[in-house]
Amino acid sequence: MSPGHHRKFADRKLVVASHNPGKVKEIAELLAPFRVAVVPAAELKLPEPVEAGASFAANAELKARAAAQSGLPALADDSGLVVSALGGEPGVHSARWAGPDKDFAKAMQRVEAALEGKTDRRAHFACVLALCWPDGHVESFGGVVRGKLVWPPRGDRGFGYDPMFVPDGHDITFGEMQPAAKHRISHRANAFRKLVDACFRA
Repeated sequence: MSPGHHRKFADRKLVVASHNPGKVKEIAELLAPFRVAVVPAAELKLPEPVEAGASFAANAELKARAAAQSGLPALADDSGLVVSALGGEPGVHSARWAGPDKDFAKAMQRVEAALEGKTDRRAHFACVLALCWPDGHVESFGGVVRGKLVWPPRGDRGFGYDPMFVPDGHDITFGEMQPAAKHRISHRANAFRKLVDACFRA
């Protein structure tokens, strides 16, 4: 699609369709330069839709559409860790691997246990951002960051699987990285740049 076909974002307020505080904070930081007020979905008491999609894009759109029913435009992110030696798992089920308590220490242990005896530790984080307006119009953008998995996990910054992921070209994990450094190279930042170029730049 040529840039002219993307819908420009002209509102001052946006719902972030996530109940993950780490993700809401990261998206709010990325949106800060555009003076857009970010409202977390939890604040509007929006229910969390069942993420039944077979892809990151399907899940992101599903979440964005559900949150846009609030009458405000909504931005949803679906992202996950894709591990080569595990046939792409946990992938779209990344949050599910953390169990009902969203315990990512446990999720990281599950990934490590599944990798036992395997030498290939390559992985990438994938992210799809979907921006949905109340009239149902959706714009979606994807991004990835490649790297490898380390054990034991390192660092208490970031969230999710960050402490076991070392991005290519770096020797520290996303869990050890300053947020600003992570924002420059992360899967979410890559998807976000495309979203901004298409929908936020004048």
